[in-house]
Amino acid sequence: MADLYSELNVARGASEADIKKAYRKLAKELHPDKNKDNPKATERFSKVTRAYDILTDKDKRAQYDRGEIDEEGNPRMPFGFGGGGPNAGGGGRGGRGGFRGPNGETFEYGGEAADISDLFEGLFSGGRRGGGGGPFSGFGRRSAPPQKGADVAYRLEVPFEDAARLQGQRVTLGSGKTLDIKLPPGVEDGTRIRLSGQGQPGPAGTGDAIVTIAITPHRFFKREGHNIRLDLPVSIDEAVLGAKVRVPTVDGPVMLSVPRGSSSGKVLRLKGKGFTAKGGRRGDQLVTLMVDVPDDPELAQFLEGWSGKGKANPRASFGV
Repeated sequence: MADLYSELNVARGASEADIKKAYRKLAKELHPDKNKDNPKATERFSKVTRAYDILTDKDKRAQYDRGEIDEEGNPRMPFGFGGGGPNAGGGGRGGRGGFRGPNGETFEYGGEAADISDLFEGLFSGGRRGGGGGPFSGFGRRSAPPQKGADVAYRLEVPFEDAARLQGQRVTLGSGKTLDIKLPPGVEDGTRIRLSGQGQPGPAGTGDAIVTIAITPHRFFKREGHNIRLDLPVSIDEAVLGAKVRVPTVDGPVMLSVPRGSSSGKVLRLKGKGFTAKGGRRGDQLVTLMVDVPDDPELAQFLEGWSGKGKANPRASFGV
């Protein structure tokens, strides 16, 4: 199996930004919707998505770099025997040999017919139980249990408004099968949804599909926890005299009352128009008023006459 960094065509020391950039490029080329008649592209899409998920998870990336997990995120065998290396070799008369323990420590043996059976008994339960079988007795005959099929990773882009409303989404699997999924309360960028039995087949059952949610940014809404922020332009007469104005929300436009004498920066609250928390309660939409001052000759002429009528200094609290 290819190295995860090679799957994404990045260097081992690549930054998270470089990894994300490489993944976006490959995902556009290999997405199943664009390669319905190309199963190899679909298989590669699954592999690069799995590589992306592991390498953008700091803990898993560190485990992978240390060799603790494999390219599918499964734990590797803690230690092994045989192979090359400076301590490898026969255990014959006068020779030296060795092996590496589960924590990386090195054990050496050598000299005159070294007997390491006691050492192996400490490492493997049942090493010499029930009669002499040598230090490996019972170890080599133990077969691994059947394994489930591999999990398959997917990345699903969800529009900002859909994520806020928990709108159901449709995902296309590598097999071409489509499934409708529900977004959970508390969904955020990076949330993972497990689809049981939708992965690769195996002797002990089929693996799962792991769908990672990527919420697309919005052109004027911004998320702040479970609340949504919006900068709303208002005209100078609406700010001075007060008005009712239409405001966009993720649920559609609503009417908002702008208080008389409002200034830029004033924040108004629309309750229940934010994201849904894990407990089921929805956040709010926080609307910041931005007074739009036009370049109008009549307004300028009016203000020139008004400015000398003892108006208050708005910066007085600053001592200037």
